[in-house]
Amino acid sequence: MSGLQQLSATVTAANSPEVAGSDLTYVVVVAVIALGALAVAAGLVRQVLAADEGTDTMKRIAGAVQEGASAYLTRQFRTLSGFAVGVFFLLMLLPADTMNERIGRSLFFLVGAVFSAVTGYTGMWLAVRSNVRVAAAARAGHGPEGSHNAMRIAFRTGGVAGMFTVGLGLFGAALVVIIYREDAPKVLEGFGFGAALLAMFMRVGGGIFTKAADVGADLVGKVEQGIPEDDPRNAATIADNVGDNVGDCAGMAADLFESYAVTLVAALILGKAAFGDAGLVFPLLVPAIGVITAVLGIYTVVPRSGDRSGMTAINRGFFISAVVSLALVAIAAFAYLPDSFAKLDGVNETTATGRAILDHSGDPRVFALVSVLIGIVLAAVIQQLTGYFTETSRRPVKDVVKTSLTGPATVILSGISLGLESAVYAAVLIAIAVYGAYLLGGGIIMLALFAVALAGTGLLTTVGVIVAMDTFGPVSDNAQGIAEMSGDVEGDGAQVLTDLDAVGNTTKAITKGIAIATAVLAATALYGSYRDAVETARAQVGVQANESMSLLTGLSFNLDISQPNNLVGLILGAAVVFLFSGLAINAVSRAAGAVVFEVREQFRTRPGIMDGSETPEYGRVVDICTRDSLRELATPGLLAVMAPIAVGFALGIAPLGAYLAGAIGAGTLMAVFLSNSGGAWDNAKKTIEDGTFGGKGSDAHEATVIGDTVGDPFKDTAGPAINPLLKVMNLVSLLIAPAVVKLTLGEHASGPLRALIAIVAILVIVGAVWWSKRKSIAVGSSDHETKEAEPVAS
Repeated sequence: MSGLQQLSATVTAANSPEVAGSDLTYVVVVAVIALGALAVAAGLVRQVLAADEGTDTMKRIAGAVQEGASAYLTRQFRTLSGFAVGVFFLLMLLPADTMNERIGRSLFFLVGAVFSAVTGYTGMWLAVRSNVRVAAAARAGHGPEGSHNAMRIAFRTGGVAGMFTVGLGLFGAALVVIIYREDAPKVLEGFGFGAALLAMFMRVGGGIFTKAADVGADLVGKVEQGIPEDDPRNAATIADNVGDNVGDCAGMAADLFESYAVTLVAALILGKAAFGDAGLVFPLLVPAIGVITAVLGIYTVVPRSGDRSGMTAINRGFFISAVVSLALVAIAAFAYLPDSFAKLDGVNETTATGRAILDHSGDPRVFALVSVLIGIVLAAVIQQLTGYFTETSRRPVKDVVKTSLTGPATVILSGISLGLESAVYAAVLIAIAVYGAYLLGGGIIMLALFAVALAGTGLLTTVGVIVAMDTFGPVSDNAQGIAEMSGDVEGDGAQVLTDLDAVGNTTKAITKGIAIATAVLAATALYGSYRDAVETARAQVGVQANESMSLLTGLSFNLDISQPNNLVGLILGAAVVFLFSGLAINAVSRAAGAVVFEVREQFRTRPGIMDGSETPEYGRVVDICTRDSLRELATPGLLAVMAPIAVGFALGIAPLGAYLAGAIGAGTLMAVFLSNSGGAWDNAKKTIEDGTFGGKGSDAHEATVIGDTVGDPFKDTAGPAINPLLKVMNLVSLLIAPAVVKLTLGEHASGPLRALIAIVAILVIVGAVWWSKRKSIAVGSSDHETKEAEPVAS
C-alpha cells in the first residue's frame, strides 16, 4: 500500500485535490484487492500444475499443442505491436484539456493493450498445460472420482484466467484514479480503448485460426474419411486443438477483460458527472467485491453425487457468487454513500444537470443498489436463457437433433430459426434492464446513464466465475482430443471427458451471452460519455448549436431520425455490423478452404496415413492457419476504427450518435443469433455422437457435422467479435468527438480538413475490403495451387 501511496504523491500539479483523504484510501484498498486476485491466481496455478500429466504419449501430444499455441500468439503480438505504437502517436494528436491528459491517455492505451494481451496469454498458457492433466485425471479415476477430479482441474484452470481478468482490469482502473484524480475520466478512455482494440484483434485472429482448423478437420476427417474428430491420422487435429486455445482461451479472456475494463471506464466517466467524488470510488468498490466473491464461486464449483450434470455444480458456484455479491454491495452502498443526493460532494452545481441531480429527492444508496441488482439479475437470466437454447438436455437442441433425420439442410434451417428466436428474447431482456436503469434516473439523463453503467458493474461482479466457465470449455475439449489421439483413455474415463466437453459447449455459449449483455450495457453507458464529450467540446468553442445548424453540421445531439443525415447514420451503423460479420465468416471460409485442400492432399499423396504407417505433417496445417488468420486481421480492424471517423467527420456529431445506436441495436441481435445458433448445432452433433439416431458414422451424424461446421465461425469468430467491435467504435467516437466539433465551429473550423479526413477514412475502408475480397479463392483452383506451392514451415 505504501508504494501506491508514494506513486499517487508523484502526480503533477495539474491534478486537483479531489479523490483525497478517505476516498483515496478506498481506491488504494481496491488496488490492493486487485493485486490479491493475482495472488489467488498464482495459488490456483500451483494447484493445477501439481496434477499428474498422464502417459508419455499424452505429454507428447500436449507438447505439440503448447508449441503451436505459443508460436501463434508470439507472431500475433509481434504483428500487433507496430499497430499499437501507431495508435499511441495518433492519440497524442487528438485534442485534450491538458497535456497531462493527452500523455496519460496515450500511455494508458498501451497499458490497457498490454493488460489485455497478458490476460489472454496467461489463460492460454495454463490451458495448454491443464488439458493433459484433465485427461489424466479422467483416466486415473474410477466413476464419479474421475469426473470430479477432472472437472475441478478444468474449472480452476479457468479460475486463473478469471482472476487475471478482474485483477488487472480493476488494478488498471484504480491506478488511473490514484495517479490522475480529476483527469482520470479522460485517461480512462485510452485504457479502455487499448483493451478493446487488442481484444478485438485477438478475438478475430484467434477465431479465424480455430475455426479454419476445426471446419477443415471436420469436413475432410469426419465427412469424407469417416474418422473421429481427433483421430491422429487427421493432419488438422493438432491445429484444431491449438485453435481452441488461441481462440476460446486467449481470445475470449481478452474479450472479457476488455468488457470489464470498458464497463469500468464508462462507469467512472459517468460517475464523476453524476455522483461527483463518490462516482470515482463507488464503481470501483463494486467490482472489488466481485473479486472476493469470484474466489468463493470458483472454489465452490465442486461436483456432488446428486448433481444432474457438471452444469449443476457450475450453476451453483455462479449463483452463490451472485447472491453474496449483492449482499456485500448493499453493505458497501449504505456504508459509503450519503442518504440524499444533496449531500454528494463534487457535483457541478453550475450546470442545469448538476442542480437537478442535487435536487433529486431519492436516496443515492438505494439508487446504486438497485442499479447493481439489475446487472446481477440480468447476468443470471441471460445465463439461464442461453442454457435453455444450447444445453443438450433442453428441447431446442433436441429439436435440432430430430431434424438430422431429414438431412443437413433441415439441421441448418432449424439452427438458424433457433438463433433468430433466441436473439429476440435476449435483446428484450437487455432492453428491459436498460429501461429499468433509465427509470431510476427520474428523468435526469446523466443519472439514468450512470445507472446503466452501475448495472454493468453489477454484472461484472460475476465475471471472475464467467471467465472460468468460458475457459473450462476449451480445456475440456482439448482433454478429450488428447485422450482420443493418444488412445490411452478408454471406458469410463472417455465418457467422463465426453460429458465434460458437452458441458463445456454450454458454458462457452452462456459466457458469450453474458459477454454480449455486458457489451450492450457498456456501449450504452459509453453513449452517455460520448454525449457528455460533445456538450463539453461545444461549450469550449463557445457556440450553442441551433436547429438550423444541426441539419447541416450535425452538431446538435438531437437524434431525430426524420433528419435524413441521422437516418443515414443509423443505417450505416447497422450495416457495419453486417459487413464486419460477413468479413469474419468469409475469412474463416477462405482459411478453412486452404486447410481442406492441404488435408485432402496429405490423404491422397500419403496412403500410409490411413493404416498408420505414415504420420501426417501437422505443422503444415498449423502454419496455414497461423498465416491466414494473421493476414485477415487488418480488414475488420480498419473497418472498426475508420468507419466512425468517416461518419463523424463527413456527417457530424448527431449522425455519428445515430450510427452508434444502429450498431448497438443490430450488433446485439446479430451477436446472440450467431452465438446461440452455433452452440445449438455443436451440441446437436455431440448428442448424435453419444449414440442417438445411429451415432458416429450415420447419416444423422453427417448432417449435424455439416451444421456444426456452419456454426463454427458463427459462434467462435463473428459472433464474439461483435462485442469488442461495439466498444471500439464507441470509444473511437468518444475520442474524435472534440475534434469534429472544433473542426466545424470555432477558430479552428475547417470544412476542407474535415472532408479530407472523411475521404481518407473511406478510402482506407474501401481499400481494405477490396484487398480482402481479392484474396478469395476456390479450393483446388490454379490460384490456390500456386499459393500452396510456396514452402510452408513445419
